[in-house]
Amino acid sequence: MKIMDLICHRIPERSFFIRGHQFPVCSRCTGFYIGLCLYIIYAYYFFVDYNMLLLTLATLLIVPMVVDGTTQLLTDRLSNNTLRFITGLCGGLGFCIFIKAIKYFIYIM
Repeated sequence: MKIMDLICHRIPERSFFIRGHQFPVCSRCTGFYIGLCLYIIYAYYFFVDYNMLLLTLATLLIVPMVVDGTTQLLTDRLSNNTLRFITGLCGGLGFCIFIKAIKYFIYIM
């Protein structure tokens, strides 16, 4: 088993391809990991005031990814790779904000 199989299902119909080569992760995971990286870079260079409003925003950013993934899993609804990527990107940003905010709140208390 390849290491990438442990972090993503890699279904070809749900993955991006460049010149016939499949991305190592699906489109939703691609967006998710890009969102994580973007926020980590942003938080490194800019001060972020973690508060309940930001925690609420993080939760709201995660919701579309959960709804898209869950409805696709449990119903006959089919999503497309663009929507998967966008919801993954929002989810990655929200997840990283959420984790860093929890870390911040634990650290200051």
